[in-house]
Amino acid sequence: MQLLIAVINQPEKLDEILAGFFELGITGATVITSEGMGHVLSRDVPIFAGLRSLVAGARPENRTIFSVIEDDRNVGRAIELLQEVCGNLSDPATGIAFTLPITRVVGLKPALGRKPGEIPR
Repeated sequence: MQLLIAVINQPEKLDEILAGFFELGITGATVITSEGMGHVLSRDVPIFAGLRSLVAGARPENRTIFSVIEDDRNVGRAIELLQEVCGNLSDPATGIAFTLPITRVVGLKPALGRKPGEIPR
């Protein structure tokens, strides 16, 4: 079981990503609106106002997706989907995605066809 965290720099791609996750069997995610550090510093901290020129082409808002992926086989598929929709995440101003192992989760609704507490294989 993994926690996928993806910061998407193109908020208009969010619906396509979530629909793709659903097709993969990833049926739950939390999405928040987020801002990059450069935007915050250039706007709110006068000493960093010079950063405005560096972040001028970047979007002021991002979307951050948190999703617990129970089936580890879907982790690679989810990252592939992110890159198909958003472009190569290695390119600047595209986004970032990473996963963290989960050793315990409470309150997660069981996937369709699975009983509460049943571990996916």
